[in-house]
Amino acid sequence: MTSAQQVPTYSQLADKYRPVFTRIAEGQLERERTRTLPYEQIEWLKEAGFMGVRVPTEFGGDGATLPQLFALLVELAAADPHVPQALRGHIAFVEDQLYRPEGPTRNEWLERFARGEMVGNAVTEIGNVKMGDTRTRLIVAGDAFVISGSKFYTTGSIFAEWIDATALDPAGIEVAAIVATDSDAVVVSDDWNGFGQRLTGSGGAVFTEAPVRADHVYVFSERFPYQTALYQLILVAVLAGIARASAKEAAHQVANRARTFSHGNADQTRNDPQILEIVGRIAADAAAVEAITVRAADSLQAAYEDRDSGEEAVAMRKRDAELRAAEAQVIATRLTMEAAQSLFDGLGASSVIDTQLLDRHWRNARTVSTHNPVAFKARIIGDWFVNGTEPPYEWAIGNGRPAKSEGA
Repeated sequence: MTSAQQVPTYSQLADKYRPVFTRIAEGQLERERTRTLPYEQIEWLKEAGFMGVRVPTEFGGDGATLPQLFALLVELAAADPHVPQALRGHIAFVEDQLYRPEGPTRNEWLERFARGEMVGNAVTEIGNVKMGDTRTRLIVAGDAFVISGSKFYTTGSIFAEWIDATALDPAGIEVAAIVATDSDAVVVSDDWNGFGQRLTGSGGAVFTEAPVRADHVYVFSERFPYQTALYQLILVAVLAGIARASAKEAAHQVANRARTFSHGNADQTRNDPQILEIVGRIAADAAAVEAITVRAADSLQAAYEDRDSGEEAVAMRKRDAELRAAEAQVIATRLTMEAAQSLFDGLGASSVIDTQLLDRHWRNARTVSTHNPVAFKARIIGDWFVNGTEPPYEWAIGNGRPAKSEGA
C-alpha cells in the first residue's frame, strides 16, 4: 500500500453505496419474474463509482480494502444476487492491475475503473474440447493483434465496456486479451439457460478478428497469484447475500402471516416458538456465512499487502488465501442451502405460490454453488492439513483422458 493510499471506513463506503443497493433491491423480484437483465442497475453502480471501489484515491477511486469490498458485495447480493456475480470478472481484473507495478497502462486502467468502465470475462470453451485446451487465438495485426474464437459462461460481459478473454498467442502461450466491446467483431449473447442466477449475463461471446492493443495482452501465468481464491470468494459472497435475503424473507413472512395451524403453539404464527426457532436458525446461518466470507477476505488482503515481501511470503499468502476461500465455500454452500430451504418450514402451502417466487433463493444458491464443485474442496483442505499437499491454484474443465479398456 503506497503512502498516497487512503483507506475509508466501512461506514463511509456503506453511506455511499447503500442507497444504490436499496434502489437495486426494489425491483429485484419483478426482474426475476420477467427475466429482465439488470442493465440499468449496473449503470447505477457505474455512475456511483462502484467499479472503482478498490481503486486508490489518487486515481479517483474509494481505496477500499478487500474485506470492505466483500462486506459490500454481501450487502449487494442480499439486494440482488445476480449483480455481484456479474461483476466477478471486473473485480478480478481490477485486482490484477492493482497487484502490478506502477506504469502508464496500469494507471490508465485504474482511471478507467474510477470513471465507471467495467470489465467482463470470457474464459470457458464448451463442446468437444480437451481438458485445458484453448481454441481462441490471438493473431498479429500490424503493431497490435486480433482475437477470434467462441466462449461461454461470459458472466457480466454483456454489461461491460471490456472483456477479459483467454487465448493462445502466436507462440502458443496462454494469455489474457482485454477486448473492447464497442466493435461489430464482438457479439455477446444472453443465452444462459440455467434454472437459477438467470440475470448474470452468463451466456456466450464470439470474437471475429476483434482488435486488441498490444499493451492489453497479459501472460496468464503472470497474473496476481491469489486470483482463483478471489474468483471463488466472490461467489461465496453471493451465497452470503442469498442467506441474508433468506433470513429477511423468513422474518417478513412469519411477521405478516395471518393463518396458523390448529396443532401449532400459538394463536399467531409470529408468536409460535417453533417457528421463531426456524427464523432464528436461518438468521444465525446467514451471520455465519457472512463472517467466514469476510475472514477469507482478510487472507486475500494479506496476500495483496505482502506482494513485495519475497517469493516465500507470496507463496505462503497464496496458499492461505486458497485454503480460506475453500473453507468458506464448504460452509457457505451448506448453510445457505439450508437457509433457503428452511424458509418454507412452517409457512404452509401458500409459501409455494409462484407469484411470491420464494424458491428463487434456493434456485440461485444452488446454481452459484455448482461453480468449482464443492465436492472437491473439503478433500483439498483435508489433504493440506494431513499431508501438507498444496491446493490447486488453477483448474480447467474439458474432456478428460478416455478410460483404459480391460487388458490395456
